[in-house]
Amino acid sequence: MSSIPKIVILGAGYGGVLTSLRLQKELNYNEADVTLVNKHDYHYITTHLHMPAAGTDNPENARVNISKLIDEFKIDFVKSTVVQIRPQDRKVILEDGTLSYDYLIIGLGGEPETFGIPGMIEHAFNIRSINSVRLIREHIEYQFARFKREPHRTDYLTFVVGGAGFTGIEFLGELADRIPELCKQFDVDQSLVKIVNVEAAPTALPGFDPELVEYAMQVLQKKGVTFRIGTAVKECTADGVIVGEGEEIKSQTVIWTGGVRGNRLIEEAGIETMRGRVKVDEFLRAPGHENIFVLGDNSLVFNPENERPYPPTAQIAMQQGVNCAHNLVASIRNQPLKSFAFSNKGAVASLGKGEAIGLAFGKKYKGRTASWLKKLIDIRYLFIIGGIPLVLRKGKFL
Repeated sequence: MSSIPKIVILGAGYGGVLTSLRLQKELNYNEADVTLVNKHDYHYITTHLHMPAAGTDNPENARVNISKLIDEFKIDFVKSTVVQIRPQDRKVILEDGTLSYDYLIIGLGGEPETFGIPGMIEHAFNIRSINSVRLIREHIEYQFARFKREPHRTDYLTFVVGGAGFTGIEFLGELADRIPELCKQFDVDQSLVKIVNVEAAPTALPGFDPELVEYAMQVLQKKGVTFRIGTAVKECTADGVIVGEGEEIKSQTVIWTGGVRGNRLIEEAGIETMRGRVKVDEFLRAPGHENIFVLGDNSLVFNPENERPYPPTAQIAMQQGVNCAHNLVASIRNQPLKSFAFSNKGAVASLGKGEAIGLAFGKKYKGRTASWLKKLIDIRYLFIIGGIPLVLRKGKFL
C-alpha cells in the first residue's frame, strides 16, 4: 500500500454520495486520495423519478450536479463508465482508462429484476434513471397523439404497470393525475383510458401496513386505476402482457417496476453474489475482500429480527454511506471498525398530488399530512447533501 491510500468510489447514488461527503468532511488533507466515478456528471434523486416519468414534473428537478456537492480539492471526480472490476489486481477498468485502488466502494446501482419473464427486457420500460423517465414521459404523450390518428386502437390508451411496490404505486398516483391533462390537451375521451396495475403478490405494497395499503388502493381506484392483485405477468410482448392463465391485456405501454437486482459487474468480478447483490459482513465488506465495501442496491443486509434482507431503499443506502465512510477512515488510521445497524425511520409513499401514506415515528399517516411528511423527508435529504443553498434551489420542486 502506498503512503497515501487510494480510495475509489464507484457510483454517485445515495450510498456513493454520502460516503464521499463524509470522507471529505472527516479526512485530513493528503490523508487519502479519493476518487468518485460516475457515468453522469450529476446525482439523481431516485425517489423523485416517478413524477417526471408520468410527466407531472421536469426531469431536471430530480438531478443535482456533482460539482455542486463535492470539494474538488478533496475528491477527484471522474465521469466515466465502469467496464470491469478486477479485485485480484486492485484495479477498476473504465471505458477510457484504468484506476488502481487500496479501498474500493461499490455503489453502482441495481438493474431491473425481471424474474426471467419472457419479453420484459425487450418490451417494457423501467423507471431507473433521468434518461429512462424522459423516454417514458415522451412515449406516453406519443400514444395520445397516435390514438388521434388511429381512434380504433384503444391499446394506445391502455397503460400497464407491473409491480405494486413503492415505485409502482407512486408512479400510478402521478400517472392518474396526468391523464386528465393529457385527455384535455389531445381532446380524448377520458373514459377510453385504462391504467392497469398487475401484482403477483397477494397484496399491493407487500409487507406494508394493511390499513394504509387499503387506503392507498382506494385513493388510486378513485383516480381510475384498476388493480390485478395476486396475478402474475407471464410474458411481455410487443402488443401488451400475458397475465394469469393466459389472459392478454393489449397495451403499447408496459412499465415494469417489479424488482431490482444487483449489478452484473460484481458477478463478473468473481465476488460472491445472490441475484447480483453481495451479502456483506457486519462492516459492509464483500466476503473475502477486506478492502471492498458494497452499498445500496448492490448489497444484501439481513434484518436480525426475521433473517430476511432489508429492501434496498434510499434510506438504508444513506446510512450505509455514513457507516462506510467511518470505517474507511478507521481503516486508514488503524482504528476499530463500526458494525452497520440499520435504523428504520419509517417509509412514506406518495399517491399523487396531496395524497400519500406513511409509517414514521411509530405512527400511521395518510392523506395531506403524509404528503407533507414526504416533502419534509425530501427536503431533509437535500439539506444533508447540499445544505441550505440546495434546499432553496431544489426544495420547492420536490
